[in-house]
Amino acid sequence: MAMTPATQQPPGTPEVPAHRARERRRLHTKLKLATQIGEGIDGYIIGGIGMAMTALTADLHLSTLMEGLVGASPLIGIFVGGPLFGRLADRFGRRPVFLADMLIFLVGSVLQFFVTDGLQLFLIRLLMGVAIGGEYAIGAPLLSEYAPRQGRGRLLASLEISWYVGYALATVVGALFADVDGGWRWSLASSAVIAVVCVSLRGGIPESARWLLSRGRREEAEALIERYGIEIDVDAELDERSTTGQAGFWALFSKDHLRSTVFASVFWAALVLPYFAIGTFWTQVFDALHMGDNAVAALLVYSFTAVAGVTAGCLVVDRIGRRRLLIPPFWITAACLALVAVWPHSTPVIVVGFLFFIFLNAASSALTAVYPLEVFPTALRATGVGFATAMSRVGAAVGTFLLPMGLDRFGVEFVLLVGAGVLALGGLVSQFLAPETTDLDLAKAARTARGPVSG
Repeated sequence: MAMTPATQQPPGTPEVPAHRARERRRLHTKLKLATQIGEGIDGYIIGGIGMAMTALTADLHLSTLMEGLVGASPLIGIFVGGPLFGRLADRFGRRPVFLADMLIFLVGSVLQFFVTDGLQLFLIRLLMGVAIGGEYAIGAPLLSEYAPRQGRGRLLASLEISWYVGYALATVVGALFADVDGGWRWSLASSAVIAVVCVSLRGGIPESARWLLSRGRREEAEALIERYGIEIDVDAELDERSTTGQAGFWALFSKDHLRSTVFASVFWAALVLPYFAIGTFWTQVFDALHMGDNAVAALLVYSFTAVAGVTAGCLVVDRIGRRRLLIPPFWITAACLALVAVWPHSTPVIVVGFLFFIFLNAASSALTAVYPLEVFPTALRATGVGFATAMSRVGAAVGTFLLPMGLDRFGVEFVLLVGAGVLALGGLVSQFLAPETTDLDLAKAARTARGPVSG
C-alpha cells in the first residue's frame, strides 16, 4: 500500500524543506524528552523505596504486612492506572492524558513528605502507581506513533534506559539521605523536582496523527503529517481502522487480538516480577544469603548493572531482532537464579549469578517499551499497552508483597527458585507467541502479530 506523498521519502526524493525539518526536530526532541523523563520518574519512584524501606519501616513502625503493602503499592496502582488511562487515551486522545498523569506525580511526590503512618504512605504511593500505569499507557504509545519505521525499536527502547537511570538515581539519592534523620522523606519527595520539569515540557505537544486517523479525522491528521513530515503509511492505518473500528476494552480478548494480549501481558510480567521483588527487598535477600555487610554496595552495583544491560538491549534491538533479544535471555536468567538457589553459600556463584541475571533481564526489558506498542493496532494501542502494563504489575505486586513473607517462612532458596520458574514460563510463552516486528510500519506490525510466529 502506498504512503501519502507527505510521508514517504524513498531514496532519491528531495529532502524535507528546511522549515519543516526544523519543526520535526523540535517536536521529536520535545516529545522524546517529555517521554523519557516520564519513564525516568517511574523508575525513580519505584526504585526510591528500596533504599528508604529500612528507615521508614522503623520510623512508621510498619508490620511485615504493611511493609509488603507499601513496597507493592505503586505496582498495585499500576493495575488500575494502566487500563484506565489507556482506555481514556484511545477514546479521548493521547495529548490530554499525557499531561494529566504527570500532575498526579507532582502532587503525590509532595504528599509523601508529610505522611505519619504506613496507611497514608500506602495510599499516596498507590495513587502514584495509578499515574505510573497512565504513563506506560500513553507515553510510549504517543512516541511510537511519531517514530520513523527504521530505528523505532532503539528509540522506544531508550525509554527503558531512562527508567533504569531513574531507578539508579533514586538509589543514589536514597544513599545520600540514608544517614539523615528523616532522610527517607526527602528522598521520596525529591521526585517532585523531576515532575515539575516534565510538566513544563508537555505543554504544546500535538495530538497523535495516527490516533486522529483511527478516529476518522483525516484532514487534521494530514495537516500534522504535512507540518512535521511524519512517516506514516496512511492507507495501512485507514485499512486497520476499517478492520478494528472503534473497538472497546473487550476487543483485547477477541480472536483477532487475544494472542497479542496474552503475549504482551505474560512476557512483561515474567520479566519484571523477579526484578521488582528482589530489588525492593534487596537488603533482606542479601541478609538471607549471609552477605548483608555488602548490601548497600551491592544494590548500587545492581542498579548500575541494570542501566548497562538496558543500554545494551537498546543498541541491539533493531540489529538482532525482537525475538532474539527476548527468548534466550529468559532461559539464561532463569538458570542464573536457579544456580544461586542451589549454591546459596558460594560467594562467586552469588556474585556472577546476580550480575548475569540483572544484566540480561534489563537488556530484554528494553522490549517492554517496544513489543506491546507493536502488537496492537492504533485504535487499541493505548488500551492494550495499559492492560499489559496492569497484568505485568499484578505479577510484580504479588511477588513484591509475598517476598518478605516467603523469606521468613520458606527461605531464600525457595524464593529464588520461584523467580527462576517465572522466567522460564516467560521464555516458553515467548517461544510460541512472540512475533518478529523489526522494521515494520506500526499498522503492518500489528497485522503480523495476528499471524503465525516465524523465527
